[in-house]
Amino acid sequence: MNADKAVYEAYRVRRWVSSVEEILHENGPVTAQPLVKAVVGVVIENPFAGRYEADLTPLTAPSAALGTALGERAVALLGGHEVQSYGKGGIAGLNGEQEHVVACVTTIFGNALRDAVGGGSAWISSATKTAAAGTSIDIPLAYKDELYVRSHYDAATLTAPDAPRPGELLICVAVATGGRVHERVGGLTVAETRA
Repeated sequence: MNADKAVYEAYRVRRWVSSVEEILHENGPVTAQPLVKAVVGVVIENPFAGRYEADLTPLTAPSAALGTALGERAVALLGGHEVQSYGKGGIAGLNGEQEHVVACVTTIFGNALRDAVGGGSAWISSATKTAAAGTSIDIPLAYKDELYVRSHYDAATLTAPDAPRPGELLICVAVATGGRVHERVGGLTVAETRA
């Protein structure tokens, strides 16, 4: 089944948002290959806005569709480059709870995201919060196959000026083609993890 179609069947979607950065330098020499970072988000209705609900399964159970669709869209924004790092998260509108976002980005979501970006064995960094529409979120990035690759500790920012509205959730993922431009503080390298 098409990932977007599965999302539309499970959630009420208002819009998709995305952002792409190409970073050539950070006051040092221009890199041979720019670092590309992409963030993609989907704005969905929060069925539990304005009330407490003990069972959040209706958000969690179909969340593989979210992980797949967001992952596929993020990969497409990298222009054919390999995904080296990833992260996830989101914002609950003011009538919701942080836990509503967390329910959408559990292991079910994470495993689908891994598959969509070409694999990954490391834990997926995340950030979740409750905030007003237009609030930015910094999605943490880490190397997809080994959390302790220091060069890939980074973040990508997403802002949707009209989202999430009070009764909505903004669920998002971030991916990148490499570590920080001009990284030079040592630690485990990607090459060492692949040896």
